[in-house]
Amino acid sequence: MSNESPQNGTGDTDRRTEAVVVMSSGGASSSSSSSPIKRRIHHPSESEQQQYAGMFARLCSRDAAERAGALEELSQAVLAVLDRPGSGSGSPPPPPPRLDRGTLLRLLRLSAGSCPVEEVRHRATELLHTAQERGVEVPRALASGPSAFIPAKEILKEGPDHGVLMEAFLSLGRLDHITMVMALHPAYLSCFLSTQHALQEMDGPLPRHWRHYIVVMAAARHQCSYLIQQHSASFLEAGGDESWLRSLEHVPAKLSSLHTLNMLLAHRPWLITQQNIQELVCPGAESRWSLAELIHAVILMAHAHSLSSFVWGCGLNPEPDHVGGHAFHPPSPNHVPRSPHSPAHEEGRQELVDGGMEVEVLMKRMVELQQQEEECTQEEMLTRFERQRSESIPTAVVRGAPPDLVLRLVENPEFSYEDFAPRGEQAPPTMRAQDYSWEDHGYSLVNRLLPDMGQLLDEKFQIAITMTYHRMAMHEGVDTHTLRKALWNYIHCLYGIRYDDYDYGEVNVLLERSLKVFVKTVACHPEQTTARVYHGFWRHFRHSEKIHANIIVLEARLQAALLYTLRAITHYMR
Repeated sequence: MSNESPQNGTGDTDRRTEAVVVMSSGGASSSSSSSPIKRRIHHPSESEQQQYAGMFARLCSRDAAERAGALEELSQAVLAVLDRPGSGSGSPPPPPPRLDRGTLLRLLRLSAGSCPVEEVRHRATELLHTAQERGVEVPRALASGPSAFIPAKEILKEGPDHGVLMEAFLSLGRLDHITMVMALHPAYLSCFLSTQHALQEMDGPLPRHWRHYIVVMAAARHQCSYLIQQHSASFLEAGGDESWLRSLEHVPAKLSSLHTLNMLLAHRPWLITQQNIQELVCPGAESRWSLAELIHAVILMAHAHSLSSFVWGCGLNPEPDHVGGHAFHPPSPNHVPRSPHSPAHEEGRQELVDGGMEVEVLMKRMVELQQQEEECTQEEMLTRFERQRSESIPTAVVRGAPPDLVLRLVENPEFSYEDFAPRGEQAPPTMRAQDYSWEDHGYSLVNRLLPDMGQLLDEKFQIAITMTYHRMAMHEGVDTHTLRKALWNYIHCLYGIRYDDYDYGEVNVLLERSLKVFVKTVACHPEQTTARVYHGFWRHFRHSEKIHANIIVLEARLQAALLYTLRAITHYMR
């Protein structure tokens, strides 16, 4: 728990804020017991909450006139509160003004660079400044940008398209850090947001609050408090029961029955069998799932697991209104803020050596592979795959015990990824892509059980693997196809999936060891990602190229996990 002071004048916070506080994993706190928030903040009535919520919602209107009207109305409402007399020495004191904590955090979010509408951003900043001048203790953001690995100026320099950011803001009602980083790849972001919206908001077999809770359950497997906080708030907004976020004993039996599948899907999907499916959907099962409900839940879980990899792999900071993303007390001298879920600040960036030679060598190898005409025998191809999947690529364990928020939301938190084929041990059977593939099997099954979702996922997979700007580091006009394919197939290899027609010798030629360490960490143990691991590979590349690598990890991991589950469902249906 954070050091949330019971004397901050708010009483109980509103349901949404309270849940976010409950979700704290213990990083920088959002208030200080030694510096209580002044009496100008209090718990607003339900009608007041709705009034403010409506104003903030209209700031995201597509109608510029309506946005301007909402901004003026919000400004007047806040100033009216601030202009009331403050607490004096007389008795009795005047009623406390109604500038509540939720309003302050919304203003902070809009002022902290997460709003592409300039007039809204500036007005939010002015209102916070005025509030501070009138004696209100206002929150401050603890991070200067969306990523702890990438300086904010670097993200701006690489040029996220303003139109893409504006569309995301108007569609989502906010511009979160995931969107801001993905916006460096607009075509992918558009497809990602469409798929996520369909999964979480469009008509489907699962109620909306269940969908967000399933994401919370899945994100907890990787200690991803960013997604836990984001979807806990959405869960409550959709009418979810707050007690579900406090303890698994309050969760309906039907949702609890997903825990084993969630655990296997997150860490060892190759262990998922027809029996796991049968236990959930067979007619005699307690709290039976329909196949349509189950496929929806499976995709939500796999989506959350792989998105956790992206959050960790890009070093995303908490949102300004998340616990760990703001504080109400002034900074201590020489204090360096630390995110409760990002390890970026515990290790500085490695000294950069001249990476020019590194890039030149990689480009030369790519050209040689593209021109290579020699074909290997099937035996040699199999040998190279086995050599690749049994290669020892250690990932350093840098985490302590899981925080309370994880322990409240998962069973068997110690269960984690293990190498598909540890040296000297009998490996599980390899999944041959020719026997069960996304293109020939998974796509049609998903579309059959959850109409249109197969198409959305397929487009997202295709964009991730084919997306190219024909450049590499400082070079233009480069064909990066072989490198992108090597990354994708290496991730599938980590999950025991083999392509008979792919020469896995190319993986060792194109992926240096530091890149393999990064990919394996983010794909298999994302919560162990550090700044050192991020900065250790592709040292001369653009940050947008590293984000593309994270996107490939996200999508390849998602597809691998889905393939094992869809194969088990297929076997059950026969």
